[in-house]
Amino acid sequence: MMLDLGPFSDEKFDPKKWINSACQARHPQDSLEKHLVDLEMKLQMTSEEIAASLEEQSAAALLRVPRATRDIVRVRDDAVSLRHSVSGILQKLKKAEGSSAESIAALAKVDTVKQRMEAAYETLQDAAGLTQLSSTVEDVFASGDLPRAADTLANMRHCLSAVGEVAEFANVRKQLEVLEDRLDNMVQPRLTDALSNRKVEVAQDLRGILIRIGRFKSLELQYTKVHMKPIKKLWEDFDSKQRANKMVNDKNETERFSSSTNFQQSVRTVSLSSWLPSFYDELLLYLEQEWKWCMLAFPDDYKSLVPKLLMETMAAVGASFVSRINFATGDVVPETKAFSKGLLDILSGDMPKAIKIQPKHLEALIELHNITGIFARNIQHLFSESDLRVLMDTMKAVYLPYELFKQKYGQLERAILTNEISGVDLRGAVARGVGAQGVELSETVRRMEESVPQVIVVLEAAVERCISFTGGSEADELILALDDIMLQYISSLQETLKSLRAVCGVDLAGEGALKKEMGLDKKEATQSARKVETTSNEEEWSIVQGALQILTVADCLTSRSSVFEAYLRATLARLGTSLSVAVFGSSLDQNQSHLVNDEGNEDRSFVGRAAFDVAAIRLIDVPEKARKLFNLLDQLKDPRFHALPRASQRVAAFADTVNELVYDVLISKVRQRLHDVSRLPVWSSVEEQSAFHLPTFSSYPQPYVTSIGEYLLTLPQQLEPLAEGISSGDASNDEAQFFATEWMFKVAEGATALFMEQLRGIQYMTDRGAQQLSVDIEYLSNVLSALSMPVPAVLATFQTCFSTPRDQLKDLLKSDSANQLDLPTANLVCKMRRVSLD
Repeated sequence: MMLDLGPFSDEKFDPKKWINSACQARHPQDSLEKHLVDLEMKLQMTSEEIAASLEEQSAAALLRVPRATRDIVRVRDDAVSLRHSVSGILQKLKKAEGSSAESIAALAKVDTVKQRMEAAYETLQDAAGLTQLSSTVEDVFASGDLPRAADTLANMRHCLSAVGEVAEFANVRKQLEVLEDRLDNMVQPRLTDALSNRKVEVAQDLRGILIRIGRFKSLELQYTKVHMKPIKKLWEDFDSKQRANKMVNDKNETERFSSSTNFQQSVRTVSLSSWLPSFYDELLLYLEQEWKWCMLAFPDDYKSLVPKLLMETMAAVGASFVSRINFATGDVVPETKAFSKGLLDILSGDMPKAIKIQPKHLEALIELHNITGIFARNIQHLFSESDLRVLMDTMKAVYLPYELFKQKYGQLERAILTNEISGVDLRGAVARGVGAQGVELSETVRRMEESVPQVIVVLEAAVERCISFTGGSEADELILALDDIMLQYISSLQETLKSLRAVCGVDLAGEGALKKEMGLDKKEATQSARKVETTSNEEEWSIVQGALQILTVADCLTSRSSVFEAYLRATLARLGTSLSVAVFGSSLDQNQSHLVNDEGNEDRSFVGRAAFDVAAIRLIDVPEKARKLFNLLDQLKDPRFHALPRASQRVAAFADTVNELVYDVLISKVRQRLHDVSRLPVWSSVEEQSAFHLPTFSSYPQPYVTSIGEYLLTLPQQLEPLAEGISSGDASNDEAQFFATEWMFKVAEGATALFMEQLRGIQYMTDRGAQQLSVDIEYLSNVLSALSMPVPAVLATFQTCFSTPRDQLKDLLKSDSANQLDLPTANLVCKMRRVSLD
C-alpha cells in the first residue's frame, strides 16, 4: 500500500481523521490489527527516508554558501569598475558637445544659403520659361492643338505661382486669365457637340483639357446646359397640353353653345396629379441613360455630374412647380377652381372671406407629395453610389417645390381644423317654446354626444396629414394647432351648457339672456320662465333624463380625448424613434451637439442616415427647429407629459361643469318643493279648542316632503339606464351600480342639506307644528334609510327634539341621551319652541 503524503502538508491536518480513512481503505479480508501494524511500519520507514534526505540536502547547501559569497564579491567589483568607465565616457561627450555646437551652427547657415540659392535658381528658370511660354503661346493657339495649349497654360500657371507677385509679370498674369478664357471658349462648342452626340472619347479629351486649366466648373455648367433643354421640354409639355385643351374647349364652346350638357362634358383639363407621374417616369428614364453614359465618359465625375443636372433642373422649374402645385390644390374644390386660385392665395387673403381652406385642398397637396416621394425613392436608388452630401442635396432639390407649403403647414392645418370645428352644429333643431324644453334638451345633448367622435376623427385625420406631408417635421406646429382647436371645441360645448342651464330651468337669468340672443322680447322670456315653474311632472322627468344624458357627453369626451392623446403620444414616440435612427442612428440626443461639427459643417454620417427620411431632409438645414422638435419628442419620456396640456385641463373643467349642471337639475325639484318651507303657517298654528272630547289622530307627512321622498325613491330607476350605458364598454355591472349609487347619494345629501337649512330658518314652533314637523322628518329619514343612506346626526336631532313634548325638552337635554344629540341644533330647537334652558 502506497502512502499519500499530501494530506500531511495541509494546515488543518487531523490525525484521527487520516487514520480512520486509512482503515476504511483496507481490504475487507485483512484484519484491523495487521493493517495498523503495516501502516505504522510504513509511516516509520517513510519518516526515516525523509530525515535522511533532509540531512543530505542540508550538508550540500552548507558547502555551496562560501562559493556563492565569492561570486557576489566578484560581481560587485565588476559593477564598480563599469560605473567608473561610464562616468569617464560621459565627461568626454560633454567636452565634445561643447566644441562641436559652433561647427554645427555654421553648417546649418551654409545649408540655408544653399537652399535659397537653389530656390532662386529654380525661380530664374521658371521666369525664363514663363517669358518663353508667353512669347510662344500665340503660336500654340494658332496651331489649334488644344491639348498642347492646355499644357502650355498649365505650365504658365505653375511658373507664375513659383515667381509670385512680381511686378514684371503682372501683365503675364492677366494674359494667362485671358488665354484660359479663350481656351475655355474654344472647348465649349466641341464639348457641346460631344455631349449632344454622345462622343465618349472626345468628351474625355475635352474634360482633360478643362481640368488641366482648372476649369472643371465649365464642364459641369455645359453638361447641365446641354441636358436641361430636353428636360425643360418635358416640363413644358404640361402647359402645351393645357393650351391645346383650352383651344379645343373654346372651339366646342363656339360650336355647341346651345348644348350646355355637351359643353360641360367637353371641358376637360389635364390635372397635375395625372400628368406628374408620367413626367417623373420620363425624367427618371432620361437620368438613367445619362448615368450609364457618364459612367463611360466621365468615370471620375458621373457621381456628381448627373445629380447636379437634376438639382439645377429642379431649381430652374421651381417657381413654375410651386405655381402648378398651388393651382392643382385649388382645382379639387369648385369654389377655388372658379377663381383659378389655390392654397397660397387663400392664405395670402387674395380670396373672398367666404372661401375657406378645406381638407380636400391639403389632400390634393399630399397626393402630389406622395407622387414626388415615389420619384425621390427611385432617385435614391439610382444615385446610391454618389457622395452622401450630394445625395442629400439632390433629395432636398426634389422636395424643394413643397417647402413653401411645409413652412405654412401650421397655418393650413389650423385653418382646416377651425373650419371643420365651426361646422359642428351643437344647437337643438327644435325651437324652444311652450312645453318644448325636454325635446330641445335631448336633441342638443344628442348632437353634443355625436360631435365628440366627429371631432376626434377630424383631429386624427390632421395627425395623419402631418405625418404624410411633413414626415412629422411640423409636429410642434401640429400640437399647437390641435391644442387650440380642442380649446375652441370645448369652449363651444361650454357655451352650449350655459344655454342648457336655462333650458333645464336652473338658470332663469341665463334663459332670459338666451331669449334676448334669439331675438325674443322680455314678455316672451317672462312667459317662458313662468312655464318653467309650472312644468308638468312628465316634462320634469324628461328634463331630468336629458340632463343625465349630458353625463354621457362628459364621459365620452373624457375617454375619447384621453384615447386620442394616447394615440398622439404613441405617434410622436414612433416619430421620435424613426427620426433618431434616421438622423443619429441611435437614441435621441438632447443636445444634438453632433448636428454641426467644429467647422460648422454637418456631420457626414448624419447626412447619410438622414437621406432616406423626409423630415430629416428638412431638419438638417434648420438646426434650431430640429432642437425644438427633438426637445418636444424627448419630453415624451416623462409620464406626466401631456401632448395637449391646455385641452386636458379644459376637458376636466368641462366634466366638472357637466357634473354641476346635472346636480343642479336633479336637485332643482327638491329646491322648488322646499322653497319657503321655513315660513309655512303650520309651524306656528295652535290646536283649536273644542267643547267636545274628540279622539286624536296621527299627523301625516305634508305634500312637500312626500313629493321629495317620491322623487328620491324614483331617482334610482332614472339613473340605472344611464349607468348601464356609460359602463357598457367595460361590461361591469358593479361600475354601473356604483355610478347610480354615487349620484343618488349626492342628490339625497343635497336634499337633506336643503331641508335642514329650511329648518334652521323657522322662527317659532308651536306644539302642533312640532308634531307635524316631526312626522315630516321621520318620513324623510325613512326615505333615506330605504336608499341605504345614513341619517345625518343634525336631522336626527331635529326629529328627536320636535317629537319630544315641550315640557320634557329641557329634561331631555339634561339626560344621558343628550350625548347622542347635536347640541347646537338642540339649542336652536329650544329657541324655536321658546324653551328656556336657564
